[in-house]
Amino acid sequence: MRAVIDVLGLGAVAVDDLIFLPAFPQPDTKVQIQKSERFAGGLAGTALVTAARLGCRCAYAGALGEDEHSRFITERLAAEGVETAWIVRRQGARPYRCTILVDMSARTRTILENNEGVIGAEDSLPEASVILSARVLLVDHTGLAGMLRAARIARGAGIPVVGDFERRHAAPFGELFALTDHLILPIDFARELTKASDGRGAAEGLWDGQRAAVVVTMGAEGSWYVSPLHPGTAFHQRAFPVEVADTTGCGDVFHGAYAACLSLGMGVVDRLRIASAAAAIKATRAGGQKGIPSLAEVRQFLQARGG
Repeated sequence: MRAVIDVLGLGAVAVDDLIFLPAFPQPDTKVQIQKSERFAGGLAGTALVTAARLGCRCAYAGALGEDEHSRFITERLAAEGVETAWIVRRQGARPYRCTILVDMSARTRTILENNEGVIGAEDSLPEASVILSARVLLVDHTGLAGMLRAARIARGAGIPVVGDFERRHAAPFGELFALTDHLILPIDFARELTKASDGRGAAEGLWDGQRAAVVVTMGAEGSWYVSPLHPGTAFHQRAFPVEVADTTGCGDVFHGAYAACLSLGMGVVDRLRIASAAAAIKATRAGGQKGIPSLAEVRQFLQARGG
């Protein structure tokens, strides 16, 4: 079947209420809020919006309800050009709801999460034909049984699976992890899994010869990656130095840009350079999805830095 969706996501979407503070509050104190804003977020949601802004046709097909927060997510995805026709409607299903405390002086964030009613990937939907119409499938931890079903369908058809995992989960996480052929992990989780002392060792420790790429992200220290170009040997992609305003969603932007480039047939070096640029630009702007750059902005950013 001819692919009609460049990047398909099924997992985590979130309503993020950002509260900007002059400093993180100490116990039994009162802190004046500088400003507050509501954004759409989540691993899958932010990644899909990123891919859409980079010119890809994207779709979300996870489970949501009819409540205020579900409507907000659906409206924001549609406004960004992410297709919502395959969203699975379930009574009581909801996105994550997150209150994010942003420390303006330390440039850090603290996330308070409510996951009541969250389903993510539904166990038996969307139809297999929807999954088979995608060029790239994004998976995460939200709705593991449904994620595993989708990953099996995708890998069986030769469709690449890009994984966004932040920590270990109960079964069937292990099988989903094994099916993910483009594995992009933060350094803390990668070190936990491999017991490696650094990013290079972690990337090489995660390589098993069955994957298309292993990437270990390290924020301002860039990322280490292993690919079939040099099996078992890790290479470094530097981060672009920027003035950081808000790191909310930077990792999800990285995943989305990587998936977009993968759907367009780019090689691993170009995928990582563009993903690094997109995440760097996002870090200079407040808000998760609000700060995602367009394709033109990423091109301009890279041209100013030599290519």
